Amino acid sequence: MKVILTQEVKGRGNEGDVVDVARGFAVNYLLPRKMAIQATSGNIKQLDSRKGNIQKRNDDRRVVAEGAAGLIAGKAVAIAVRAGEDGKLFGSVTPLMVEAAVLAQLGVEVDHRKMDLHGHIKKTGDYPVTVGVFSDVKAEVLVRVVAEGTDLKAAAAQAAPVEEAAPVDETVEAESDDVDEPDDADESALNEPAVEA
Repeated sequence: MKVILTQEVKGRGNEGDVVDVARGFAVNYLLPRKMAIQATSGNIKQLDSRKGNIQKRNDDRRVVAEGAAGLIAGKAVAIAVRAGEDGKLFGSVTPLMVEAAVLAQLGVEVDHRKMDLHGHIKKTGDYPVTVGVFSDVKAEVLVRVVAEGTDLKAAAAQAAPVEEAAPVDETVEAESDDVDEPDDADESALNEPAVEA
């Protein structure tokens, strides 16, 4: 059955796409939830006249999504759960828990239905989680799972990559045998007398 999607449907398409889906999926899921409309000739003509508006709306959403992805990409969040002595959890970490942690600790709203935990999280430790922000805009978040009673801010800070570290390029230059001539600012620093304490 051909339908016109009225919003993004994971694995099917974006708003305004005409897709062919199983009749039961359309009748029992997409149409009642107003996620799609039937692809009749009248609806397709109406879609053609609205294509520009849909494209503009998608472009605006993409800009917002890229901003949100930039805020969470490479960051870390901590989730405290009940765990045994060996680090095994009583249950598992769910996408809903990750969604709540990202909102509380990073201040960014994400959808738990668009997350990929890459399997079940059933032990304490660090886990990369892919967050789908908008159609093909994704961000990777590091989730640190800790036992209850642990300070979440400290745990997230330990899990986060150190951004203040010296860039790799400077480290490589210092270790290489090739020595470039210093610029004027460096020369003036070399000519000043050392200050003794």
